[in-house]
Amino acid sequence: MIGLRPTGITLNKTDSVLEIAWNDGAVCRYPLAGLREACPCVECRGGHEFMGREHDPKDILELKPRRSYTITSLELVGNYALQPTWDDGHHTGIYTWEYLRRLCPHEKD
Repeated sequence: MIGLRPTGITLNKTDSVLEIAWNDGAVCRYPLAGLREACPCVECRGGHEFMGREHDPKDILELKPRRSYTITSLELVGNYALQPTWDDGHHTGIYTWEYLRRLCPHEKD
């Protein structure tokens, strides 16, 4: 996934979706509640021993969010990530391009 970059990022608060178009041609629509549940920070993961790719969610659409979430602000982190601030005040999760691309929901038939 070297060189992977978004070509467009749209936060659709009405549909509760973050849409990212990627330079590999993919367009991913991430449900906000699923993204919040997939937060990669150490607090949300439950400690440093649960960090790393092997602890990433397998399918963001199968996560069971505790409630609905919205993003109150969305910041770019350098040239490699997004950092949302959620309506519950949480803001420490840094979602790298690679992580977001791996989380891309697959369309169900």
